[in-house]
Amino acid sequence: MVDKNIKDAKAALRLQAHAARAGLSQTSRAEAAAVVAQHFFDSIVLRPADVVAAYWRIRDELDCQPILIRLMDTSQTVVLPVVLGPEKPLELRVWEQGALLYEAGFSMLAPSELAPQSEPDVVIMPLLGFDSQGTRLGYGGGYYDRTLAHMTKVPKLIGLAFAAQEFDSIPRDAHDVPLDAIITEAGVRHFGANA
Repeated sequence: MVDKNIKDAKAALRLQAHAARAGLSQTSRAEAAAVVAQHFFDSIVLRPADVVAAYWRIRDELDCQPILIRLMDTSQTVVLPVVLGPEKPLELRVWEQGALLYEAGFSMLAPSELAPQSEPDVVIMPLLGFDSQGTRLGYGGGYYDRTLAHMTKVPKLIGLAFAAQEFDSIPRDAHDVPLDAIITEAGVRHFGANA
């Protein structure tokens, strides 16, 4: 059961986070994406067999594309999320080298519905906000929460954000899974046992 006070507090934080992110210039966004990609590869250890879930940027999210390109260039297995509907977990489809991406709703691009699915060892997640305890403030749809709850693996969770998206504290519901790391243009912070 969701605590109404937590739900209301998160709704207020989401408004602030949207405003903070929207206030960044295109130049700042592009520079941050390049720096975040470098931080990712400098500090996150990937094994060749690891499956990495990433995302295709929507709206004013931090662009994950510099990370995606490098992962694909090194033949790392990459999966991208597809929203199948409300109250359903995300479907994680393998993006194979050279395969086209298709519109998959919410302005996201994803591999074809014929692409194989795979559970990731590392999940790179977009977010609206984060705090110093590794709490992730998402969009409120619960897609990542449902997806993680249905997985048989316990992946390493990496949040990507702009430094401007940090809050002093974000309340957590019982179902909220903390991040193992957060990467911004200001650096990398690790949390928890999976760090």
